[in-house]
Amino acid sequence: MLDNLEKIKELDKGGMFDLIYKFPDHCIEAVNITKESISGLRFNNIMNVVITGMGGSAIGGDLVRMLTTDRAQIPVIVNRDYKLPAFVDEKTLVVASSYSGNTEETLTAYDYAKTKKAKIIVITTGGKLKEKAAQDEVPVITIPGGLPPRAALGFSLFPILVLFKELGIGFGKKSDIETAVSLLKRVREKYCPQVPEKDNPAKALAGKLHGKLPLIYGTSNLTDIIAVRWKGQMNENAKHPAFYNAFPELNHNEIMGFEGDSKLLKTFEIIILRSPNESDRIKKRIDITTDILKEEVSGITEIWPEGESSLEQMLYHIMFGDYVSAYLAILNNKDPKEIDFIDELKERMKD
Repeated sequence: MLDNLEKIKELDKGGMFDLIYKFPDHCIEAVNITKESISGLRFNNIMNVVITGMGGSAIGGDLVRMLTTDRAQIPVIVNRDYKLPAFVDEKTLVVASSYSGNTEETLTAYDYAKTKKAKIIVITTGGKLKEKAAQDEVPVITIPGGLPPRAALGFSLFPILVLFKELGIGFGKKSDIETAVSLLKRVREKYCPQVPEKDNPAKALAGKLHGKLPLIYGTSNLTDIIAVRWKGQMNENAKHPAFYNAFPELNHNEIMGFEGDSKLLKTFEIIILRSPNESDRIKKRIDITTDILKEEVSGITEIWPEGESSLEQMLYHIMFGDYVSAYLAILNNKDPKEIDFIDELKERMKD
């Protein structure tokens, strides 16, 4: 079925496969927009950074935090709430990211940041958030609209990367971004629908997950946030339940769940997102865990990334996972773009 391009086109009414293919193009565009938007911008005496947002906008912040964990000399946290942490003050940089510009949690957090006299920069397509920023003379990075937020990851991730680089908050060289985008362009040609299933690991993995319950495991501060992205894409694109956890934490609790109902366990398909930067102790934990669980579950698949830098490896995992989720949507006979339950929830919340 996944080699039937007409069937994919028929189900993919919203064009999600095209949006996944354009991910590297979005990254380049986001870099150029951000450089122009923040030219001449200076923030002094920043002691901590809070990236506030929800959904796809927050994931961009999570990924930046993960990339800068061992580089940033100041704390960087991601906030998913109406409120901001109590420590926010005039020495805090608050990055308010909302794709629509109308996310109520982010709007409320923005107002709180103003009352605390924090330094603020906004990333949005427009909406009320852009209006507030204009009134308050807060700098705005205006990104293109018209995309599902989860398909706009390049526009939520790369503005923060460029901003951090310019402010010296912990990101690497310009060449890191260029090399990573080049890798993405190669990756999209390997996993796009035109490549048959026998030569396409993304299609093959979607086939393994069809009718199963994916458990997506990452490793703390390396691939744990990517596992969150995979889980969300399975939910939104494929309309498929999925769950995530991370090593080493899962060895202290979740592993005991596999002593349970053997019939239920055989519906579980474990995916482990690996990293060349894993410590020896983490590698040992993964090896032992897979050995313990391999007979208990339907199957275990380890995904190793391509690329040299942490950014390349992260983006590889993301794009591969996006393709897997879209192919799983086709197997589930779903349009990857539609999100009916989320739309219904938002509509009913207006009452």
